[in-house]
Amino acid sequence: MKSPDSALSSVPGRDWYLRPVLDVARDLLGATLTTRTPDGVVSLRLTEVEAYDGATDPGSHAFRGPNRRNATMFGEPGRLYVYRHLGLHHCVNVVCGPEGEASAVLVRAGEVVDGADLARSRRLASGVVRADRDLARGPARLAVALGLDLSDDGADVTDPDGAVLLSRPPAVSSQAEPVETSDVAVRTGPRVGVSGDGGSADLFPWRFWLDAEPTVSVYRRA
Repeated sequence: MKSPDSALSSVPGRDWYLRPVLDVARDLLGATLTTRTPDGVVSLRLTEVEAYDGATDPGSHAFRGPNRRNATMFGEPGRLYVYRHLGLHHCVNVVCGPEGEASAVLVRAGEVVDGADLARSRRLASGVVRADRDLARGPARLAVALGLDLSDDGADVTDPDGAVLLSRPPAVSSQAEPVETSDVAVRTGPRVGVSGDGGSADLFPWRFWLDAEPTVSVYRRA
């Protein structure tokens, strides 16, 4: 198991996120998202994500322009956009593309690869955990497992010394160029819980996940 500190050389710089949202979304599969808190360290291997593309995307929070809630989406790439869904739970996104265009990738699910005991204790405090594959299976569970909430909105994932870190396998360059995820098949389909045109499988098949990965969440229509 790779510790978070051993992956510092593979932390993509801000330019890596300055790309089309669909490219960033695909390349985030297999990446490691790590949080460092006073309680300890938790790391996830990302297995499922969704892309959202600002003003061109009716499923995006930024479709109708900036507001207090979505302000971070319009900022610099490589930052977390964290919001509270229906007043019940938090969802974590990574901002990408040029400033002002408000593209972001929702991280939907992951496999806990470090800090499983801490992730499990956080999840048990907020609900039932039936199996380890469920620790970060779905965006709400993922946020809880990592200990992320609204206070982490705007966190810089490109800072190797930061509290939240996103890293790629060491062989991957941190430059702004597309990369191969691995030899694992990547599947695509409609986004979960998005209504109207934004939820169309034909228009926006912008959910990406690793095939046969047990931590991927269950698809549900809006």
